Amino acid sequence: MDLHARRADSFGAQAEAYAEHRPDYPVAAIRWALEPLGTTEPLDVLDLAAGTGKLTAVLCAEGHRVTAVEPNEQMLSELVRRAHGVRALPGHAEHIPVPDNTIDAVFVGTAFHWFDQEKALPEIARVLKPGGVLAAMWLEPDPACEWLTELEQVSLSSVESQRHDPVDVLRHPSFTPEERATFPHAHHRDSPEAIAAWINTHSRLLVIDDEERAAITDKMLAFLRDRQETSNGPVDVPLVAEVFRMVRVSE
Repeated sequence: MDLHARRADSFGAQAEAYAEHRPDYPVAAIRWALEPLGTTEPLDVLDLAAGTGKLTAVLCAEGHRVTAVEPNEQMLSELVRRAHGVRALPGHAEHIPVPDNTIDAVFVGTAFHWFDQEKALPEIARVLKPGGVLAAMWLEPDPACEWLTELEQVSLSSVESQRHDPVDVLRHPSFTPEERATFPHAHHRDSPEAIAAWINTHSRLLVIDDEERAAITDKMLAFLRDRQETSNGPVDVPLVAEVFRMVRVSE
């Protein structure tokens, strides 16, 4: 298995930690993504590559009827355990187990970079109703936050950090050109240990050996305990949500 595939498949064994320590998504970004539909009524929404349901939960809280699709069995099981009443299905972006023209919006949370776009875009177009929306979003550290930028350097591993945005989105005749927007967000963490636990859910740390991960965790904790912003008590870690949306055109 090549490194890209190993990284894509690395989250399942840490599904509980992922659900516990990864941030959710800003409501403002979701509402912006849905603007082309011109309604505030509940919609039929697909959370594609839903993971443990971090985005699913926010979509449900907005009142939408959510179907979650996730390829990893452990991640999907964790989603079902936490997101009660959501229709949850095993499946891939390249093979979505949903009928044609039944979905108002497809959301992808911090996963679009794993897709084979040449196969995924026509498959997403297939399940969307004409006029429906494809929206993908990523959560990244706020580059204006000095200590967070330094923490990224402290947490570098032997596996290169994978920056997700901007992702080159293929032009496809079933969709309008992409639109992009940025939204501030925050990830509440109670302690330096909780911040380090969040960083440790990223694939560049999941695919390294235990000895290297332990050494990096020790470095992170030493750094966080030495910084005034993070040494004592809860911290709202500043993040940025980068979002793109495209609209399904009529045939």
